[in-house]
Amino acid sequence: MLEFQTEEGILRVMLQGEIDHHSAGPLREQIDCRLEELLPKRLILDFTGVTFMDSSGIGLVMGRVRQAAAYGGQVEIAVPAGHIRKVMQLSGIDKLANIHAPVHPAEQKG
Repeated sequence: MLEFQTEEGILRVMLQGEIDHHSAGPLREQIDCRLEELLPKRLILDFTGVTFMDSSGIGLVMGRVRQAAAYGGQVEIAVPAGHIRKVMQLSGIDKLANIHAPVHPAEQKG
């Protein structure tokens, strides 16, 4: 399941539940549709609500990094400490995109 928030050149995608080979394709399609429509300067993939992720989730992130880079956008990954953050770091995604703790949009204005 996805929820989108947009504000001033930022597209935040809140992912929830499990990301595996069954769910990754539809998630990619929904995110790509929004990316093509909005061409945001920053794409924030928020994994706060994700309970499980396999290598399909890594592919999902890497593809969005490539897509955003093609039009000059940047990707950030918001993920709490825990097993999903560890998987991302072990996969090397932290070399392609900034990984940080989740921040509520209202806190960013602070």
